[in-house]
Amino acid sequence: MERRALVTGAGSGIGAACVRRLVAEGMDVIAVDADSERLAALAADVRVETVTADLSDLEGLAALPTDVDVLVNNAGVQQVAPVEQFPPERFGYILRLMLESPFRLIRQTLPHMYGRGWGRVVNISSVHGLRASPFKAAYVAAKHGLEGLSKVVALEGAPHGVTSNCVNPAYVRTPLVTAQLADQAASHGLTEAEVLEKVLLAPLAVKRLIEPAEVAELVAMLCGPASNSLTGTSLVLDGGWTAH
Repeated sequence: MERRALVTGAGSGIGAACVRRLVAEGMDVIAVDADSERLAALAADVRVETVTADLSDLEGLAALPTDVDVLVNNAGVQQVAPVEQFPPERFGYILRLMLESPFRLIRQTLPHMYGRGWGRVVNISSVHGLRASPFKAAYVAAKHGLEGLSKVVALEGAPHGVTSNCVNPAYVRTPLVTAQLADQAASHGLTEAEVLEKVLLAPLAVKRLIEPAEVAELVAMLCGPASNSLTGTSLVLDGGWTAH
């Protein structure tokens, strides 16, 4: 049966890698991102339908396609600040983008999946869905919430052939992480290489950044033939962080 997938935050990083991997699996893929230039570059490289959309505009989400068999919730941003200095409007924005938006997208695509008796919801969470780090209140809160949402969808979707899971990478070589290196280097008075070694990779047993394609492989596996009983869980790709 032909499958159709929708991937958010698809213009770069993990999202773009997921698009490429699912296209390689023979799926028709809709790539959604706020950055039209990144989407155009992706479409020049791989056969994909593109939609430019601000996923924090919750009412606007209803305009996105709902007849999809695979939903990959990936879009996200980061903000680093202590709680007492964290901008409340930024906290609200991150929760809208990274928790409320996935909820609404799941809500509006489940009827199609239920009707077909098959569906896959894949939420790109993070090691921060399972662990906390200082100065990332909104990101950690959103990812912890996404973990809970994913499990509820797994329980409700099981009778309809729909699975729901999280993929939980540590730091991935993406623009989001590259920006963190620069920001933390400036605030700590370190070089970017020192921030990578002493801050980002310190909790990891495997001392390297994860490549986006590695995350996409787990996403493809969750959509493949071995995934029927794999639901309500978190696939941790964290270089040993949570083994401590």
